[in-house]
Amino acid sequence: MAQQTRTGRQATASKAAATRKRTAAKQSATRTRTSARQTGRNTRSATRGAGRTTRHGARTVTRGLDAALTRVEALARQTERALLIPVGAALEARDSLVRTIQITTHRRTATSRLRRFERRGEQALRSNRRAVARRATAARRGLEARGSELRSSAQQAGERARSLI
Repeated sequence: MAQQTRTGRQATASKAAATRKRTAAKQSATRTRTSARQTGRNTRSATRGAGRTTRHGARTVTRGLDAALTRVEALARQTERALLIPVGAALEARDSLVRTIQITTHRRTATSRLRRFERRGEQALRSNRRAVARRATAARRGLEARGSELRSSAQQAGERARSLI
C-alpha cells in the first residue's frame, strides 16, 4: 500500500473520530431513554431521575452535535486534500521546468546537454534496431523450420498416395 500523506492520515483519523462520536451519541441516547423509563417507574426518586434524565438528554444533544461537527471536519479535510493534490503536482512541474531552464541558461552547458541527449537517442535507436533485427531473424528461422516440416509431411503424404495407386 502506498505511504499516506499527512492530510490523508488526518482525513482518515477524522472519519474514525466521527464514527466513535456517532457511536457514543447513540449509546448516550440509549442511556437517556433508559433513564427516562426508570424515572417513570420510580415515583419516589422522580426528582432525582428527572434531573438525571435532563443531564443525559443534554449530554446526548451535545454528543450528537459534536459528532456532526466531526463529520463536517472530515469532509473539509477530504475536500482540502482534493485541492492540495493538483496544486502540489503543478508545483512539482514548475520546479522541474525551473531546473531545466537554469541548466540551459549557459551556452556551454546547454550544448553539452544537447549532445548528451543526441548520444542517448542514437544509442536507443541502435539498440532498438538490433532488437528488431533479432526478432526478424528468429521469426524467419521459425518460418523456415515450419516450412521444412510441412515439406516433409507433404512428401510423406505423396509417397503414401503413390504406394496406394
